[in-house]
This record gives sequence, C-alpha cells and structure tokens, in this order.
Amino acid sequence: MKSKQLFPAVTLLLSVLFGACQKSSDYMPPADLSTKTATTLSANNLRVTQLLKPVNLDVAGNFAILSKSGITDVYKSTIKGDIGTSPITGAAIHVTCTEVTGNIYAVDAAGPLPCGLIDASRLTTAITNLQAAYTDAAGRPTPDFLNLGAGSIGGKTLTRGLYKFTSSVVIPTSITIAGSATDIFIFQVAGTLTTSSAVNITLSGGALAKNIFWQVAGAVTIGTTSHFEGIILGQTGINLRTGASINGRLLAQTAVTLQQNTVTQPM
Repeated sequence: MKSKQLFPAVTLLLSVLFGACQKSSDYMPPADLSTKTATTLSANNLRVTQLLKPVNLDVAGNFAILSKSGITDVYKSTIKGDIGTSPITGAAIHVTCTEVTGNIYAVDAAGPLPCGLIDASRLTTAITNLQAAYTDAAGRPTPDFLNLGAGSIGGKTLTRGLYKFTSSVVIPTSITIAGSATDIFIFQVAGTLTTSSAVNITLSGGALAKNIFWQVAGAVTIGTTSHFEGIILGQTGINLRTGASINGRLLAQTAVTLQQNTVTQPM
C-alpha cells in the first residue's frame, strides 16, 4: 500500500526536476552589453539605449561661435574661444576685440580691428564641416526617446541617448543632464528650441558639454539670464537674450545674436 501511495509523488517530483533541467539547457546567457549597449532607468522602466558616437565637428570644433551670415552683439559680451563668419563679409561681425579671448576670423579685411584675422580658406572648411556635422546629427537613426514630454522637457533629468522631437521643444523650467564623462547626448529637433527666462541646464555625474549636441532645424532662443550647456547646431538663427550664458558652441547656418552674453568654449 505504501509503495502505491508513494509512486504518484515520486513521478511528480521527477517530472518537475526533468522540466527544470530542460529549461536550464534551453537557457541562453545574455550578450555582454558593456560594448554595445547601456542600461538606463527611465520613468520606472528599464531601457536599453545605444552607445552613440560623438558628432564630428572637425575644424568647426575650433570655434566657440561660427556663423554664415553674421554675429550681432549688444555690448558687452564675453566670449572665450575663436569666432568667425563665412561667406559673409567680416563687416557682419559686430563683436569687438575686447569681448573675445581668442581669435576673430573673417573672410576679408572688414573684420574687427585690430584683432581680425583674414583666413577665408579656414572659414570655408569650417562652414563645410558645420553643415556636415548638422547632417550627421540629424540623420542618426533609431532614437531612444521619441517626443519626450510632448516636446516640453522642463524639470526632467535626461540620461544619455538619442532624443528625437518631430516638432518644437520648450524648456520652461530647469533641467539636468546626467551621465559620465564619456556619455553622448544627441537631441534632434525638427522645430524651434526655446528656453524660458532664468532657466538653467545643469550637468551631473561627470557629463560634459562637449558631448551634448543640439541639432535644431528652427530658431534657437535662450531666455534672459538662462544658462545652457552643449553644442548647438542650428540650421536657422541662434539668439541669446540679455544675460544668458552657454558652456558650449554656437554653430549657426544663419546668424548668431548676442545681448550681453557669456559664451565659453567647452573643454
């Protein structure tokens, strides 16, 4: 009698053990994610984001401000880094020598005196590189984040990855960009990019401005006394309102407008 009672239990136990072994043999260990992907925790969901390569600026990366159609200025701005315009004449550079810690490049002798340097060839190359960098950033596929916050990203902490916005982006309140010194951030903006007044972008975790790229098809407006971080690749104008500052680069395919601003080339 005892043997008959035990038989079903033994059969069940063997069945469970055999099933577990079979599942174990089917298990495939995950690939090493350290070289191809990075894990990011966002909105309580575990996301696997691609590791991006930085946008290659080439010679354009030697400029704090580079413009195709001029740089206007309300005195006094403070610019740390080289600036230049091309193909427009140097007369379209309204920044004075005392405002720039660096070189002022122009295509002709009409640039600011006595500090203006004539180097049309260098500027032509830089503008070509600027346009190539814009195309590269705009063409990056497979975004990690699509239309985050419906384009309103105020108050958010942004982690590394590719962000795509199919319309305009507004930053009404301060944001944080968080990551390591090697993390890359690319923002693709099909419309305009606007920050409100007194809004700050703060970096944390070792994130660097030189690794943050804002590719913007429409006009960029940085609000009064706001602080911005990153490299702006603008297809249209880049406008800094009174007292605004940026740790980054202003690379515009049209004009750059300054109003008592601080522009610091990132290290």
